[in-house]
Amino acid sequence: MSIQIILPDGAAKAYDAGVSGLKVATDISEGLARNALAIKVNGEVRELARPITEDANIEILTWRNEDGKKAFWHSSAHIMAEAILQHYPDAKLGFGPPIDDGFYYDIDFGDTPFGSHDFEKIEKTFIELARTAQTFERKDVTKAEALAHYQERDNPYKVELIEGLEDGDITFYESGNFVDLCKGGHIPNSKVIKAMKILKVAGAYWRGDEKNKQLTRLYAISFPKAKELKEHLERLEEAKKRDHRKIGKELELFTFSDKVGMGLPLWLPKGARMRETLVAFLKKVQERAGYEPVVTPHIGKKDLYVTSGHWAKYGEDSFSPINTPHEGEQFMLKPMNCPHHCEVYASRPRSYRDLPLRLAEFGTVYRYEQHGELHGLTRVRGFTQDDAHIFCRPDQVKDEFKAVIDIVLYIFRVLKFENYTAQVSLRDPEKPEKYFGTDEQWNAAEQAIIEAAEEKGLVTVHETGEAAFYGPKLDFMVKDALGRQWQLGTIQLDYQLPDRFQLEYTGSDNSPHRPVMIHRAPFGSLERFIAVLIEHTSGDFPLWLAPEQGIVLPVSERMNDYAYQVRDQLRDEGFRFTVDASNETTGKKIRNAELNKYPFMLIVGDTEVANKSVAVRKRRGGDLGEMGIAAFIDHLKGEITELLK
Repeated sequence: MSIQIILPDGAAKAYDAGVSGLKVATDISEGLARNALAIKVNGEVRELARPITEDANIEILTWRNEDGKKAFWHSSAHIMAEAILQHYPDAKLGFGPPIDDGFYYDIDFGDTPFGSHDFEKIEKTFIELARTAQTFERKDVTKAEALAHYQERDNPYKVELIEGLEDGDITFYESGNFVDLCKGGHIPNSKVIKAMKILKVAGAYWRGDEKNKQLTRLYAISFPKAKELKEHLERLEEAKKRDHRKIGKELELFTFSDKVGMGLPLWLPKGARMRETLVAFLKKVQERAGYEPVVTPHIGKKDLYVTSGHWAKYGEDSFSPINTPHEGEQFMLKPMNCPHHCEVYASRPRSYRDLPLRLAEFGTVYRYEQHGELHGLTRVRGFTQDDAHIFCRPDQVKDEFKAVIDIVLYIFRVLKFENYTAQVSLRDPEKPEKYFGTDEQWNAAEQAIIEAAEEKGLVTVHETGEAAFYGPKLDFMVKDALGRQWQLGTIQLDYQLPDRFQLEYTGSDNSPHRPVMIHRAPFGSLERFIAVLIEHTSGDFPLWLAPEQGIVLPVSERMNDYAYQVRDQLRDEGFRFTVDASNETTGKKIRNAELNKYPFMLIVGDTEVANKSVAVRKRRGGDLGEMGIAAFIDHLKGEITELLK
C-alpha cells in the first residue's frame, strides 16, 4: 500500500505504508537525518522510528524547532524520573511534561525530605543514564494491564490518570529500566543529551487542585551541548537581576499585602505615576485614532456573563457570584469588559453612518488564580486592561484591523520591543464544540486576519487551536532583552457577541444588520506589560516614562532653596523631578541617583545659583555641562519628542 508524504514546502512523495520518519529525513538530506530529533505527523509529534501508515503532512524536528526542543525535554523528563527512582525507589511519580523552557516532574517523596542539596546526585545519575544511549520504546497496553502495573507499585497518581483514559488508547514508553505512562514524542536515544541541570524545587498540588495533596515539583532543563547549558544559566542569573519583583521593590513601584489579598497589587506613588504615564500615552494615541472613552462598573449581573457565554467558558476561573440582600439577585466581579461595552453599544439605535464605533476603557477586571500560579505582576487576580472594542460593518473589518496593527507596532517601536512575531491564532477544526458561531463566520474572520497581517508585512506564524471561543485573533509574541518570549498585545475578531447580544445597526437599505466586533488590547494588561517592561529595560526606563525623570542635587544645605525652585519650575512644565536635600556628600548623592536610575541629575552649587542654571549629568550619558533652566527644559522636550516619534 502506498501513502503520500507532504513536506512543509508542499512537495509530495509516495512511500510504502510503514515508512519511518528517519527514512523520510534521510531522503531529504543526510545532514537533516543526523540532526533529527523527532517528526511531526499530521500535527502529532512522534518518534522517528515509528512507522507512518497513513497519508501525512510531516515536519522533521531538530533542536532549532520548538517542537524538537519539547521532544528533547520530554525524553529528559523520563531520564530524570529514572534517576530519581534509583535514589528514592519509593517515590511516586505524577506528571512529567516538557514546558516552554525545560521540563518538570511532580513527585510524592512521602516522608523522605528532599531539597536543593539533593540536586547534584540526581544530575550525576541523569548524565550517567543519558550516556548509555537509551532508546524510548513504545508499547500499547490494555487499561487492565496499565492499572495493574501502577497498582502493583502503589502509585495512586498514575492509577487516577489511567482511570480517565479509554481502553485501546493507552501506551507505555520504556527507556533503560524505566517505564512510564506516556503518549510519546521522544528523541531517538538519550546519548544526544550532553548537559542537564535541576533549576529549582517547588510545591504543586496534584492536578492543580488545592484540595489535593501537594507534591514536590522539580524544574530542570537539558541541552545537546554543555556550552548551551552554561549560556542558559548565565541568562538566568541576568534574569534574576532583572526580576520585576526585585526591581519593583528597589524602585518603590508596587507592593503586595496579605491583608489586602494575594494577587492584588498596590501601586506606590512612583509606580502609579508610571502607570498613569502609560495610560496618558495610549489615550493620546487612541484619541488621534478616533476612539471614544467609556467607563463601566467593576461588577455586573451574572446574567450579563451568561448571555455573553463567558460564564459557561470561564465561570470556574472567576470569583464566586456575589449575592445581594435582594433574593435571587447575583452579581460578579467583572472578569472582562466586552459584555459591558456591548451594552454601551445597545444604549441607543445605531446607523451604518455611525460605524465604526470605537469604545475604549482602561477597565479593571478580576479573575481567580490559584495561589501557586500567582507571580508578581505577571499573574494576578486583579488587573487593568487597555481594552477597546470596535463595532463596525463587515466591509470595514479589514481596514479597522489594519489600523489596530498600526497602533500596536507604534507602541512596540516607542518602547523598543524590536523582536516580535505575529501569531495568527486559529480554531481547531477537530474540536468544533469549543467554539461559538458558524463555519461561514469563522472562515470570513480567519481570512480577514490573515489578509490584514499579510498586507501590513508582518512575519506571522499560524497556531491551530489558539483562537478565543468567539473568534480568531492576532497575538503579538515579543522577545525581550534576554530573548524570552511574551505575549503582548492582542487583536481579536468576533462575530459571536454581537449575535448573543442581538446588536444591530440600520443599513443604507433601511434594514437591520449585525455589526462585527473587534477586541483589542495593545498592552494586554497594565500589570503584566509593566512587569515585562521592567525586566526588558532592567528598570532603566526611557525618559518620557520614568516615574521620576530626574533629581536635583544641591552640593550643600545653602543651595536647598534654589534646588526646590528648580524642581518647581520643572514640575510646572509637566516634568517629574525631585530633590535630594540629605546631608550626604555630592558623590554619594550621585551614586544613589545612579542606583535609583534617574535619567537626569541636576547638580547645583554656588555657580549655578548665581547663574540661575544647573549642571546637567545624564545617566549613561555623562556630563552635559551647565545649562540655563529654560535651555534644559527645551532639551527635555526635544529628547521626549524624539523618543515618541
